[in-house]
Amino acid sequence: MSAGRTARERVRAELIREITETARRQLAVEGAAGLSLRAVAREMGMVSSAIYRYVASRDDLLTALIIDGYNAIGEAVERADARSVKADADDFSGRWLAVCRAVRDWALAHPHEYALLYGSPVPGYQAPEDTVTAAVRDTVVFARILTEAHAAGAVDPDGGAPPGSPPYPPPPPSIAEGLDRVRVIVHMDVPDDVIARALTAWAGLYGTVSFEVFGQYDNLIDEPARAGYFDHTMSLLGRLIGLKP
Repeated sequence: MSAGRTARERVRAELIREITETARRQLAVEGAAGLSLRAVAREMGMVSSAIYRYVASRDDLLTALIIDGYNAIGEAVERADARSVKADADDFSGRWLAVCRAVRDWALAHPHEYALLYGSPVPGYQAPEDTVTAAVRDTVVFARILTEAHAAGAVDPDGGAPPGSPPYPPPPPSIAEGLDRVRVIVHMDVPDDVIARALTAWAGLYGTVSFEVFGQYDNLIDEPARAGYFDHTMSLLGRLIGLKP
């Protein structure tokens, strides 16, 4: 009986996998707002009522796709940092650049899934708490790099301000509570000013990637030059954080 249950579970898992793969193909054509369980069922040759045995609603399907996407980009970032650590664990600016490249590479290879994660909100959909662990998976890696860099004395306490110029201003006291939340959520053991600069860099990373994915650089930066521009921008953001080259 136990073996029978295991077989049913395998069949169920395979059907759910096929449903999500079909939904990903729909994302490329219809976008997240146009995702439809009925259309997924039709493409799979199922009656529409049958699909609800495996996915309760369109929102549940969106949640599954979002979690899968966050986990995929998180895994790409984790692999990139693991390779960098193997090469030189103390090259923190190199590790930062490697994980930034991993985000860009994944986004360019999966633009529709990236748009689901970082594009316009889907009307009527509210992401549940279930997505949080997957959503911060990449950020935990960024936080670990900066925490290790700070512990090794490889973070300039004044950030990358030019020599002889005043240091960057400290974060306003009004955001101290929010910085504490960041510290707890992603296990980032650095001072508030470093967290604030890191948040700016994190926004700059995803903003730069989004500009490229969503075509904002079209007619501005030729495609062959975009990788070099990206590396330059990420290096500047690393200096903003205070990572020493």
